[in-house]
Formats: sequence, C-alpha cells, structure tokens
Amino acid sequence: MPNILDTEIKYLPGIGPKRAELLGKELGIFTFRDMLYFFPFRYIDRSKVYTIRELQPTMAYIQVRGKIVSCGMVGDSPRNRRFVATLQDPSGRMDLIFFKGLKWIQEKVKVGQEYIAFGKPSEFNGIINMVHPELNLPSDEILYGGSSMMGVYSSTEKMKNSGIGNKQISKFQLTILEKYLNSIPESLPQYLLQKKKLCSLREALKNIHFPTDNATLAKAQLRLKYEELFYLQLGLLKQKSVRMRREGGILMPKVGEGFNKCYSSLPFPLTGAQKRVIKEMHSDMKSGRQMNRLLQGDVGSGKTLVAVFCSLLAVDNGYQACIMAPTEVLAQQHFKGISKLLAPTGVSVALLTGSTKTKERKELLPALASGEIKVLVGTHALIEDVVVFKNLGLAVIDEQHRFGVEQRSRLWDKSVVPPHVLVMTATPIPRTLAMTLYGDLDVSVLDELPPGRKPVQTMHATEVQRGRIFAFMKEQIKAGRQIFVVYPLIKESEKMDYKNLQEGYETIIEEFKAPEYITAVVHGKQKNEDKQHDMDLFASGRAHILVATSVIEVGVDVPNASVMIIESAERFGLSQLHQLRGRVGRGSEKSYCILMTGYKLSKESRQRIELMCQTNDGFELAEADLRMRGPGDLEGTSQSGLAMDLHISNLAKDSQILEDARQLALAVLESDPLLEAPANALLRTQLSLLKKSGIVLVDYSQIS
Repeated sequence: MPNILDTEIKYLPGIGPKRAELLGKELGIFTFRDMLYFFPFRYIDRSKVYTIRELQPTMAYIQVRGKIVSCGMVGDSPRNRRFVATLQDPSGRMDLIFFKGLKWIQEKVKVGQEYIAFGKPSEFNGIINMVHPELNLPSDEILYGGSSMMGVYSSTEKMKNSGIGNKQISKFQLTILEKYLNSIPESLPQYLLQKKKLCSLREALKNIHFPTDNATLAKAQLRLKYEELFYLQLGLLKQKSVRMRREGGILMPKVGEGFNKCYSSLPFPLTGAQKRVIKEMHSDMKSGRQMNRLLQGDVGSGKTLVAVFCSLLAVDNGYQACIMAPTEVLAQQHFKGISKLLAPTGVSVALLTGSTKTKERKELLPALASGEIKVLVGTHALIEDVVVFKNLGLAVIDEQHRFGVEQRSRLWDKSVVPPHVLVMTATPIPRTLAMTLYGDLDVSVLDELPPGRKPVQTMHATEVQRGRIFAFMKEQIKAGRQIFVVYPLIKESEKMDYKNLQEGYETIIEEFKAPEYITAVVHGKQKNEDKQHDMDLFASGRAHILVATSVIEVGVDVPNASVMIIESAERFGLSQLHQLRGRVGRGSEKSYCILMTGYKLSKESRQRIELMCQTNDGFELAEADLRMRGPGDLEGTSQSGLAMDLHISNLAKDSQILEDARQLALAVLESDPLLEAPANALLRTQLSLLKKSGIVLVDYSQIS
C-alpha cells in the first residue's frame, strides 16, 4: 500500500504546480514527507502577550495585543513611502511600520480592529516601534495548531518574495497533519519503542511542528533524532556484517621478499603504532574476506609508510596495488617518497595524473595491463576507463573525503574480485563523526609520532608585529631554514583572495630582495608546470620562502621548512589550521607556526586561535571543531556527505543518542543478522526504503 507521505507536494491544498516548483528548487521539498521532515530550527513562545509599556529594543520576537487607532501612507517620494499604523493598548501606543507590500497591508489593516502584532521591537528617536510585524486577528491564532510555541522555519529571499514565509509553511504543515496524520505508518517496531520509551511517529511529527510546551517538544525531538541515528547505524553495521560474513576476499597470506627488503633497508625504526596497524591490515588481507579499513593518523604520523607495506603485501602475493591522492601535488610527492622506499626491493612503481603526457601514457598503460607495473600512484586519472590493471589486489585512497562515492566505486570495478580497500585520512575525525562517516569500515589509528619529532610552537600575531615577524624570518633563513607563507584558498570568484596573495607576495619580495633571498609562489590559478617548477624550487632548498594558498595543506613534505606563517588565520577552520601547521616540524629542528590575524576577531575565531596555541593534539582540535562548527563544515565534509542526510540530529550535540542508537543497532543485528525475524520486518522495509531513495551510501561490499 503506497505511503501517503510519498504524495507529490503539488497535491497539497494551497500549493499547486507553481508553488511546488518553487518549494522544490529553494528548499528541496518535493513530497508530503519532505514537508513534514522540514523541521523548525527554533521556537518562539507565543503564550505571553506584552504590554506596549514593557517593550524594549533589546527584546527578541514578542507579541502585543491592541487596537489600531489610526493608519495611512507616509512619505512624500516613492523612495521613502511607508505605511504606518498606530496600535494602542491600555498601557500606551506604538507605531507599526511597513515598507513593502504596501497595497496588501493597506487593504488588510482596519481602524478600530483589534490585532495581535508579532515582531521585534526597535527604537527610532527614542520611540519604540515594530517594523514589518506579522498581524493576526485574535481568532486567527488557530493557524498555529492551537500551540503557544511557534516553530521558525528557514526560508529564502525568493520564497518570502513569493508570499511563502513562516506563517505559510506553518499552514502547510498543519494541513498535512490535520488531513493525513492518522494515515502515517509507524517506522520503528513496537518492541523498540517500548524498550527506549519513545513516543509514536505521529505524536512526534505533530509535536515537532506544534508543541504545546518544552516537554512535548523534547519528547518529539528525542524520538526523531533516535530514529534518524538508529537507521543510520543499522544501515552501516548491516553492510559491515554482510561483508564480514561473506568469503571471497583476495587471500594474501604471504609476507615476502619485497616486504622484508623494504623493512630491513629503512633508515629508521617503525613506531609501535605503525607495527600494530600493519599487523591489523595483514590480518584482514589473509582472512579470506575483503579488507575495508580506515587509517586515521595525525599529520606526520607515517601513514604513507603503512600504505607502502600494505602494497608490498599485495605485490608479494602476486597482485598489483594503486594509491589514489586528491591533488597532483600530493600524488607527485607520494610517487617520489614511495619510489625511494621501493628502490631496494626492485618493485616497479609508476605515476599517472591528468598532466601525464600522451607518450608516457602509451608506455605506462600496456605495462600496467600486463602486470609489469606493480604499484600505480596517481590522482582520479586512475579511474579512467583506459586504465586497466592485470590483477588489482589493493586500492589505497588518501584523504578519501575528497572523492565521491561514484569515483571510489569505479576504482573497485578495476578488479573482478573486489580489491582490499585502505582509506587514509590525516584529518583527525572525532569519534561520533567517524562512527557516522565510516561506520561500516574497521578503524585503525596511528597515535604515535616518529621519534625525533618536536611539537611545533604556535603563536598568534597581528599586523603591528609584522616587522618583528620579518626579522624572525630572516634569522631562520640565516640558520639554513625555509619558510611557508600561506593565504586563504583562491577561488575564481574570490578576487579578494587573489589580491591578498598578490599583495602579500609583492610585500615579501620587497622585504626579502633577490638574489639574497629567493621566493617561490604556488596557487590554483597557475599552470601545472609553473606550479611544479616553484614547488620543486622550494622542495630542493633553492627557494627560501614559499608563498602559497592552502593548496599546500595536504601532504607537502619539506623537512627543512621550520616556519609556517598563516595569513588571515581567522578565515580557516581548526582542522585546516592544524593540517597547515603539520607542514612544518617534519625535520629534527625546532619549528614554529605563526597565526596572523586582523585586530578585530569574533568570539569563535579568537577561541580557535587560542586552542591552536594551546595544543598540538589533532583529535582534541577536531572534537573542538565539531562542537564549534558542526559536522557540516568539518574539513569540507558536508552533512549530505554522511551516510544519510540528517534532518534533526547534530553529531556534535547528540553524541550520547548516537552511541546509544549504535549499541541498539548492534544488539538487533547480533540476535538477527539479516533482519529476518517477523518483529524486524519493519526495520528491513525501512532500510530498503532509505537505500532506494539514495539516502544510504553505496555499499562497498556489493561492488564487484
């Protein structure tokens, strides 16, 4: 039987095709379900009516009740024309002022009529007024479902200009609830509702839009958050359980010659964490099941080395490996480092990026297809159809949040049997986000820095200290060190960023004159060969200073660079600042990170800068970033990049609900792994609905 909530929104009374098109374009509302799950982002208590005498300009949205004693148009030119209505109650009078929709408001407002005016008090020449208040007759209040708490919905300028404001959206919600509430099917099994003492879906949907008080609102929010996070975890954990049960992964039991030669020729010992993680991965690779593992490691913890040893396990067992990086700069860097590590083993390694020349491709592609090339490093050029492996056994994806699901699945298609998968990230991910972004993967963490690494000293400076900073840079260069100067990322539309970088570059070359000082520059608008030339200039030590955008954030390794200066540091998030700081401190010398900001900082920016100066712990910073900015902005991951779109949950604030929902999902799957029990039929149906609607991410284990 079709679910009433799947009905197209145009069929809701009061909407029709034109408004439906606007709702779809502006708010992503296409069905009754989309409308009902478009929740208020805050609530205003309308139970209290203030007297005019009590009003202060500092108040938020409030309501007053009174009679209109006079009204009319004011202003002698079209530019300053406005409609002013004077409202009176027993305590005094105030003006209600309208600048837009004058014809409509003129027809609506009648002298002698009583109204409830709802809006924000403001002050002009010492007199309180209200600009563009919402006006209702006392009998109209039923619009809000008889609720004293009014939901406030996010909207757009286009919506408001088309007459679909907060009041209208409330009306639509009320229409659905009045007409169809009793036809909405329950989406959680009865035994789970009882176990967790959650209210019914009908009750929750009614009270999330029209709560009678804070207690009913809290109950509705808990029910909807719990369901959202429970299905998210159930979907991810079911994928993992299907994969764990299924045989068919490539068997790689052997630790062979390549692995041992590389290990014995290392100029330094592996850390305990690296040894532990390599063991975990080998255990996966010899289990007969496909490895799907996330490797989390803070900046400089040695993830690339772990990827090399995993690749050698694949090669020693007769397979090929590939390592995919998000940028050419990082792919080239990986290639150089990996070539050096593999030199003693004789294992062939090649590089493929968008700028690999046709002549090189003609040699590379047949060598890859024949199995002559054992390890291929590259960018998303690796997923092109012309790239054919003989027998791909391991796919490593670095900084995986920068690749879409489709790009990853095309990589898996390069092998008949799904290859083992190692996903790496240098962005420390808070536990709650890791459980959600990567809940179907096994997680390994590199939580140890290689010996000899010194923590980077971080300082905050403003323009007034610029002279001292330049003097400090000259001291460092004299001591044989190199310096990064980073500006916010250039985007084509952001002329300001480009201007900042250009001006900054000119100031540097003016202060650090050639030939005594050599300055290189790298940004997104350069041709690849120019970018590579300047990167090489700096990496080889021939340039003292590299002026760059945050293009250098991921993976650039110049051990001799000991100073990182971040300009306009307030424009970066914590995770990004931490990534940038990780570009220094890679050698044995004392390193510094200087955060340059303007004088005026918002409270949040100041908090970020202070945290950066206090700690070098990436996980601590990531937790703080999640609390401060929410998951929507963490290192470029948007909420829609999660395993499903979150309508109501907030991973930063609802970690306890997430934890509990995950434990419940684990318990359900433990007793009924395939959800075959009659009591779990509803769970199976809901999961397949979520999958059909594309809300749950592609199941890696199903891709062959």
